[in-house]
Amino acid sequence: MCFISEDYNQPEKERKPVLAILLNRWGSFYRNELLLLEWNIKEQSVQVVYQFAEAGPLAYHIVEVPYAHGFAFLFRAGDIALMDFRNVKSPSCVHRTSLNFTPLEEKKFKNSIRIPDIMDEEGMYSVAASALLELGDINKNDDPMNIDDYSSVQPGSNYVCSWSWKPGVTNGHRIIFSADSGDLYALEVLFESDGVRVNLSDCLYKGRPANALLWLDCGFVAVIVDMADGMVLKFEEGFLKYKSSIQNIAPILDMCIVDYPDEKHDQMFACSGMASEGSLRIIRSGISVEKLLKTAPIYQGVTGTWTVKMKVSDPYHSFLVLSFVEETRVLSVGVNFSDVTESVGFQPDVCTLACGVVADGVMVQIHQRGVRLCLPVGSVHPEGIPFSSPICTSWFPDNMSISLGAVGHGMIVVATSSPCFLFILGIRCSLAYHYEVYQMYCVKLQNELSCISIPQKHLELSRFLTNYAANNSTPAFPSGNHVDNLFLIGTHRPSVEVVSFTGDKGLQVLAIGIISLTNTLGTTISGCVPEDVRLVLVDRLYVLSGLRNGMLLRFEWPSASTLSSTGPTGQQSVVGSSTINFHISSNLLSPNNEVPEIFKSNISGKTEGDLPVNLQLIAVRRIGITPVFLVSLSDSLDADMIALSDRPWLLQTARHSLSYTSISFQPSTHVTPVCSVECPRGILFVAENSLNLVEMVPSKRLNVQTFHLGGTPRKILYHNATRLLFIMRTELDNDSCSSDICCVDPLSGSVVSSFKFEPGETGKCMEFIKVGCEHVLVVGTSLSAGPAMMPSGEAESTKGRLLVLFLEYTQISDSGSVTQRNSPIGGYSADQLFNSSLCSSPDDNNYDGIKLEETEAWHLRLAYSTIVSGMVLAVCPYLDSYFLFSSGSTFSVCGFANDNCQRMRKFASARTRFTIMTLTSHFTRIAVGDCRDGVLFYSYHEDSKKLEQVYCDPVQRLVADCLLMDVDTAVVSDRKGSLVVLSCANHLEDNASPERNLTLSCSYYMGEIAMSMRKGSFSYKLPADDMLKDSDDATNNINSSRNCIMASTLLGSIIIFIPMTREEYELLEEVQARLVVDPLTAPILGNDHNEFRSRESRAGIRKILDGDILGQFLELTSMQQEAVLALPSGTPNVTVMSTLKPPMPVMVNQVVRLLERVHYALN
Repeated sequence: MCFISEDYNQPEKERKPVLAILLNRWGSFYRNELLLLEWNIKEQSVQVVYQFAEAGPLAYHIVEVPYAHGFAFLFRAGDIALMDFRNVKSPSCVHRTSLNFTPLEEKKFKNSIRIPDIMDEEGMYSVAASALLELGDINKNDDPMNIDDYSSVQPGSNYVCSWSWKPGVTNGHRIIFSADSGDLYALEVLFESDGVRVNLSDCLYKGRPANALLWLDCGFVAVIVDMADGMVLKFEEGFLKYKSSIQNIAPILDMCIVDYPDEKHDQMFACSGMASEGSLRIIRSGISVEKLLKTAPIYQGVTGTWTVKMKVSDPYHSFLVLSFVEETRVLSVGVNFSDVTESVGFQPDVCTLACGVVADGVMVQIHQRGVRLCLPVGSVHPEGIPFSSPICTSWFPDNMSISLGAVGHGMIVVATSSPCFLFILGIRCSLAYHYEVYQMYCVKLQNELSCISIPQKHLELSRFLTNYAANNSTPAFPSGNHVDNLFLIGTHRPSVEVVSFTGDKGLQVLAIGIISLTNTLGTTISGCVPEDVRLVLVDRLYVLSGLRNGMLLRFEWPSASTLSSTGPTGQQSVVGSSTINFHISSNLLSPNNEVPEIFKSNISGKTEGDLPVNLQLIAVRRIGITPVFLVSLSDSLDADMIALSDRPWLLQTARHSLSYTSISFQPSTHVTPVCSVECPRGILFVAENSLNLVEMVPSKRLNVQTFHLGGTPRKILYHNATRLLFIMRTELDNDSCSSDICCVDPLSGSVVSSFKFEPGETGKCMEFIKVGCEHVLVVGTSLSAGPAMMPSGEAESTKGRLLVLFLEYTQISDSGSVTQRNSPIGGYSADQLFNSSLCSSPDDNNYDGIKLEETEAWHLRLAYSTIVSGMVLAVCPYLDSYFLFSSGSTFSVCGFANDNCQRMRKFASARTRFTIMTLTSHFTRIAVGDCRDGVLFYSYHEDSKKLEQVYCDPVQRLVADCLLMDVDTAVVSDRKGSLVVLSCANHLEDNASPERNLTLSCSYYMGEIAMSMRKGSFSYKLPADDMLKDSDDATNNINSSRNCIMASTLLGSIIIFIPMTREEYELLEEVQARLVVDPLTAPILGNDHNEFRSRESRAGIRKILDGDILGQFLELTSMQQEAVLALPSGTPNVTVMSTLKPPMPVMVNQVVRLLERVHYALN
């Protein structure tokens, strides 16, 4: 339906909005019906002003023409009709455009599959859903999930799938649409004096049918494709050109998780897409990187890495400096990294502490004994000096060793320890190519410095400090002078300080941030010495600091209200480390081997408005246990940074708090950006004694690698011994079969082997089953077409097949002879086949593993098969010597006689009332999920060989998947978008009757159908928690970590559920109750969060906490976090779940500590 555009020339009082409604009637000769409803605003009534029915082609959509009074398009099968509704009582068709432009033999997408087909793969929605949802029994043809019937579309007829109007045009009417053939066309409506004309363009682009189109500014068009990756197109030369893809991993029908204790990055293998767009997706956490180069592991003992430009304004880096314990090497940046240390002039036999370019063509090396200034030769860079050897000069401190240093444009800052001095050095040029380093100032410090940083000069920086001083009555620097040089220091006090150096006033501490952190017990946290410090200017000016204990801090300049609220009485006495015993050299030109006469500047106290300003600590996060290094991706003050600790993180500087995402790369010791013509966004990591050149791909929404499979991947298993993926495919475009099982190499995505089912046979389930010391693949199929169940939910009279497969390994020797071994899957050890993990990218040149050799071949062979009554929809292992399978409404316990996979034996069977959809087991417990009665618990008695039902689901449920966490607890997802936890832990099993109900422990409404769930085994704890491994809390975390759940949905979501202690739950429950009503974190559309997450749940059942809501707490500043938690529990806006006892006080540190552990684990 759509509103018909009104005539804006008509008086507003006389306007009567008209709504056009298009109806499709089933089982009637008149298939299309058009209704026009008029709303009389004055009388507040609605009446039908026009009604029309036709038996023509099926009409799909009615779309108004914007800015054209009374006109609308009617999209039908085979044509587009432009309707004139200006006279609502007598509408007419003024133009008809034929869409029969695709011959039948060229139809590319004749077997289009929609989401309802996936959800209804076993006929569930067409049958059992009707009874469960109290809709009454319905026939397959009346399935409410299947909206359109395409049988009436004539051969060769096309129809419009999606459309979008050209934006920002009021005097023109141009629409782009996608046909079911996948072709994109444009229609233009022209209103001329002799009537209306509609022009249809040539085909603008050929692709897949679009589920949605969005015409954007600048000629861009976003194309969203159902169950496949979308596209971004752009109009160029009258046609649409492909620009980039839009990732879409929906639907995820099944997935498996590769989770080994010795791997560096776990990953998920997901079955995504349908039919020809079906694919294997390898999903990893963090930001993906493209690995460009890896060297041999010959770089032991690296202590620092820097990239240096030849000129400050150069767009690309010229040199890469590597510092070792007793050595320095300079490499040229380009296609090849070659050693140019001698040509640059750096001293090679020292450990470099810092380096950079101090002026165009002038490089500086800071080492322990002094400062070396170098002019590289022209042979290594076009801007170099025209000599055969570089020109160098040095500056040395008198009887002192340099501990820190930094190089900026026109200024060098170095610091010593024991005694603690800070030197400000400059350079001057006496003759051409002759520079010297001279000492400008010398400052004696009370506290030793831990780090120095010189930000790039920026006009906005001076402007900010000037405005801040004016708005807050604070002399940010002496009146009438500008900040010539600004740098930051970290001290062992500990503190971070912003220091300015001006020609007339010397050094001034503009701002200081004292670091004093305590834990939840009130104990001071140790190791808070800054390891690195950076100045950032994005909308506002703030300071980032990485500490040596793995923490990350953000300081900001306080506002005027904060300054006034602290006041002189409550003000902390803060004096910069470099202003205590503050000594300044007055001899600007003193020789470098001479310590000048110093004098004391006594700054013992300050009043309101004096310097330094007390920086406000905005956010604190722990990202590891090793020191945090901050490396900017460019010289700009607003550049994002890499925070390097236990692992690399991308720090987004534009966020208002601390926002960081893990980078999908192994733990590294050093990192530096590398910008060259060949690699403008390169990043060099030092890891495992190797140099790794990578390029981040932050534009991707997900860190996903795709391998197309040419069919719908329904089930997936990962086999440890062979390191192969076993994927069950359906909807194959193959004449010989439509379903098979293929073995895929996860490194290359190539299909190693496949087992084709018989014509008309469709794979339904598969599982690895242990036979003796080996494993075989047990597969269930369907031999019948149509649904698996009747409208009542009972099983249809169908046939299925149970198969047992093994993998045959063939190796061809160099002489051409063939060696075969027929053995069950798993007959070869991992060491014989592969010697690597799967955590790296398959296109990585340095991948630790090996791909399948051309001399190796794998073949799936049939060991046993039997035809059973009913489709085999579920298979699962049971104990060590049995397995379970279901056919229709019956499931059986089976095994292999004498560990022979060719001799299957059935031990016991049981029957349920409705068709069985899932089977799972844990030790002796068996959980059966059917299409109506939900989850049923069974026990198998080996002595009597009988199955006994012991517990049943308290409600009717459409089971999508089920997991047993232990013998008493089941996690169940249903096909209405909910997840529940059922338990029988409070019942005694003795004398239990079949009517005994399971207990609903907790629930969560996802709004998405989770078709696959898997157990995870990660722990939400920081590495620092390893120090507490002997405590009860750490033990609880480790034990609960094995019960994490990962669920994948039809909409492509991956949802992780983490168990926690009761104390943690109650703490976060209090926080969530406040977050859902706070304006900063409440649902953006104002929806009732509690009502949404409680859908399909009984009253009084605990709700699983919402991680999306709680995760926002970490994105708030410290003051915002305090404000959220300060909301009183008794206010009407806050609902406290636990009413049996008074709410506990909520501490910010305690909440942040818990949430950042979860954030660390998930990233």
